[in-house]
Amino acid sequence: MAIPKRPDRSFQTDVRETHASWQRHRKRCLGPVRLALAALACIAFIAAGCGTGGVAKSGNAQSGKQLFTAKCAACHTLGAAGASGKVGPNLDEAFAAMRGAGRSTHFQESTIRQVVADQIKFPAQRDEGVNMPANLVKGSAVDDVAAYVASVAGTQSSLAAASSGGSTKSTNGKTIFTTNCASCHTFAAAGTHGTVGPNLDQLKPPFARVKRQVTNGGAIMPAFKGKLTDAQIAAVAKYVAANAGKK
Repeated sequence: MAIPKRPDRSFQTDVRETHASWQRHRKRCLGPVRLALAALACIAFIAAGCGTGGVAKSGNAQSGKQLFTAKCAACHTLGAAGASGKVGPNLDEAFAAMRGAGRSTHFQESTIRQVVADQIKFPAQRDEGVNMPANLVKGSAVDDVAAYVASVAGTQSSLAAASSGGSTKSTNGKTIFTTNCASCHTFAAAGTHGTVGPNLDQLKPPFARVKRQVTNGGAIMPAFKGKLTDAQIAAVAKYVAANAGKK
């Protein structure tokens, strides 16, 4: 009795292996791209159009830290700068994905620097919430801020500092204001010119009002209760109330 031949399934096997191979290739190729795009989308930098502002230079990171503290810290979280702003994207979380180990996920620092420089010059605009104003810093200051952010954002040390609440421990009212409020408010005593929030020199708020607003937040301003100690909140409220409209 003849034994029937088993059907030849080699073609199906080849197809399955080819498909599996393609899926592995697709994952290798698209994984890093998706990761990068996710990180960029998280900080709304894609819409800014990288490269449209020219190639970012290396810049002075030390100067950039001072500028970041004065112009950006109130809106962004960046542990290395002691910044815990919640208005704009968390820069540590956004750039941590770009610093992943391995060739496929790692972005060069110069690439991060370019992304930051372009965002400063051409901020992405959102339909809701507060949009970052263009040209918070100009000229070489753009390169300085970009160099600083690129050197620390998303690093293990900056992430650790952010998770512990940043490094702002001062109880000096001016220092607290400069670190947390400067980029949003105009306040002559601190030399700030922010336009996101009210002009404090014109508003001249009393101590109780400043303390309540800093504690609970309101409108687009985040609450600082739990981020600043009661002593720090009282210190910055006293500083603002005592100096608003005096210069």
